[in-house]
Amino acid sequence: MCWSASRRGGENRHAVFTAAENELLTRTGPRTAMGEYFRRFWLPVALSRELPAPDSPPIRVRVLGEPFIAFRDSAGAVGLVEPRCAHRGADLFFGRNEEGGLRCIYHGWKYDVGGRCLELPNVPAGSAYHGKIAIRACPTREFGELVWAYLGPADREPPDLPQLEFGLVPPSHRYVTKRLQQCNWAQSMEGALDTAHFSFLHMPAPGMKANENPQAAADERRIRWLRHDPLPQFTILDHEVGFAIGGSRKADGGELYWRATQFMLPSHSITPSAMPGETYYGYTWVPVDDESCWIYVYAWHPERPLGAEERARYDKGGYGQFAELGPGYVPLRNRTNDYLIDREEQKHRSFTGVRGIAEQDAMAQDSQGLIADRTSEHLSATDIAIVRFRQAMLQGARALAEGTEPQAPRRAAAYRLRAGGALAPAELPFEEVMRRRFGTAAGRVP
Repeated sequence: MCWSASRRGGENRHAVFTAAENELLTRTGPRTAMGEYFRRFWLPVALSRELPAPDSPPIRVRVLGEPFIAFRDSAGAVGLVEPRCAHRGADLFFGRNEEGGLRCIYHGWKYDVGGRCLELPNVPAGSAYHGKIAIRACPTREFGELVWAYLGPADREPPDLPQLEFGLVPPSHRYVTKRLQQCNWAQSMEGALDTAHFSFLHMPAPGMKANENPQAAADERRIRWLRHDPLPQFTILDHEVGFAIGGSRKADGGELYWRATQFMLPSHSITPSAMPGETYYGYTWVPVDDESCWIYVYAWHPERPLGAEERARYDKGGYGQFAELGPGYVPLRNRTNDYLIDREEQKHRSFTGVRGIAEQDAMAQDSQGLIADRTSEHLSATDIAIVRFRQAMLQGARALAEGTEPQAPRRAAAYRLRAGGALAPAELPFEEVMRRRFGTAAGRVP
C-alpha cells in the first residue's frame, strides 16, 4: 500500500491522538498491551562486549520495565535470568560466575543459563528440591555483536532472529554501540521517522556554509537542498515488516533529492543519509522502562571494511548517528546538563548551539517530556510517517490483545533492508526511485 502527503496539505485533522491511545503506545511494562506486543519480537538487551569472556562478571539488565541479570557461562553461552535466587531472594548480580553457572553468594545455589538450579549445597540429597528448582530464563542469541533476548511466552517457540543487514556482514564491515536516552521510546523512535526536521535542527546557523561547521554534513549541496526546502513531500510504502518513507525535496536542474527511511516492527530504523557507495546507519530502540530507552546504533558497509579512522571517529561521537559517551553508555551531553548548550554557538555557528546530531535529536525529543502528551499536538502534512507509525503500533498491540499474533516476527528474512538518499528526475514515483537505488521497491537486499 502506498501513502502520500501533498505539499499543499497544512493540517492533519484525522490524526488527533487520544489520551488512551497515548497510554497504549507508550506503556511497555508487564501485562500492558504494547509490552506484550514487544515481547513477541527478539530485542537487543546488551552489547556482546559487555560480557567479554566466559565467566566474566554478570551485568544488570532492565528491559520493558523488568529487571534481569545477564552472564556468560564457562562455555561462552549467554544467560538472561531473573535477578533473585529462588531460595530467599538474594540478588544474583553479586553471584559468582563459575564452572558453568551463576552461584548465589548467600547459600551457594547455582543456576545455569537456562535458569535451572544445578546445585543446592544446603539441601539434603534426598530432597524433592533437587532437579525441580528453577528461575525464569529468557532465550538468548548473539547476532551482530549484540545479545538478543526473547521475552515472549515460555510456551511459544521463539521466531528466527530478524536478519538486519548489519548483522550479516563481517565484523570488519560494521561498528556497533548503544546510548541511553532519557525519555519514552516512542517519541525517540518518532524522531528518526521525522526527516523534515533536518531543515532546521541539524543546520549550521543561517548564512554559514556547511564546511564551516564540523557538525554539518560534508556535502554542501545536500545541506543547501535541506535548508531551502523545509516542506518535503512524503510517500510511504508498506512492506512485510513495516514501511519505507520517502521524503523528496527540490534539488538542482529540476531533479528531486529523495531521502528514504526504513521503519521495521517493532522499533528498528535505517537512516536516510547514505548516498550510493556510502556507509549505512541504523538504530534499534528498546524500552528500559516507560521513561527511558536504549538506542542500539550501528554502521555497516556491505562492500568494504570500516577503517581505523572511521572507527575512531565513531568512538568519539564524531559522526551524526553516534553520540559522545561517558560511563555506562550515557551521552556526555544529556537532559541533566541541558546538553551543554552554548548560546554563542547557537547565535553564530549552529542552529541549536548543541554539539552532535545525536545530541540535538535527544534535546528535541527529551524536551517533549519524559512521556510526550500527544493529545495537544497540531500535526502537519510532513508528519505522515508519524501518523503511520502510531497506526501500525496500535493496530499490532490491539490485534494481539484480541488473540491475533503478529506476523512480522516470523518474517526474519524481510528485515534485510536498506535505506538512503538518491537524486532522481522529478517525474519518477517513489517506488521507481527505490527500485533504481536498491533493486526493489521495499529496499530489500536481493
